[in-house]
Amino acid sequence: MAKQPHYNASQHIPAETAADPYNRPAFSFANRLQRLVWNLTWAIFFRLSPRPFFAWRALLLRLFGATLGPNCKFYPASKVHSPWNLICEDLVAVADHAEIYNPAPIRIGSHAILSQGAYLCGATHDFDDPAFPLLAYAMELGPYSWVCARACVGPGVNVGEGAVLGLASVATRNLDPWTVYAGAPAVRVKDRQRQPRT
Repeated sequence: MAKQPHYNASQHIPAETAADPYNRPAFSFANRLQRLVWNLTWAIFFRLSPRPFFAWRALLLRLFGATLGPNCKFYPASKVHSPWNLICEDLVAVADHAEIYNPAPIRIGSHAILSQGAYLCGATHDFDDPAFPLLAYAMELGPYSWVCARACVGPGVNVGEGAVLGLASVATRNLDPWTVYAGAPAVRVKDRQRQPRT
């Protein structure tokens, strides 16, 4: 069964916006303005904040609409495309240069980790449509999951509870709970021992 996009730009951006569909914006003016204000805030107040200031960066994300549980640790060089589409449970860690591209909602479970340079890609384009519209997908990372350094999770792919996506691997399909995956595209390598709930 094909994944259904949460957002299809062709349903929101009128064709008359630009004669060449490749020149049409993917988002409304209000959305682009909101992201401009967020990007300025990120560059000045988030990115330049001292490394131990996790509570400060969490506050900035919350001010822009993120839902964060207690003790989430976003490092200064981590990036979130749209904080208002981010839902995190407690003790989520997002390392430096990890990026959450979330034009649609992304939910991250308790104790989940995104290591350095990890990339959650929440959108793509419909290359079979001449208008090439952006398609954004809701995604979920389960509790205790780990996306290792430089690993990528593709649009609409869900990471099961306790699943591990190995170094520089690319997840193009849902990852089963408590399973280790590696490679590009990622394949199942072995089971992972279940962690006790705290």
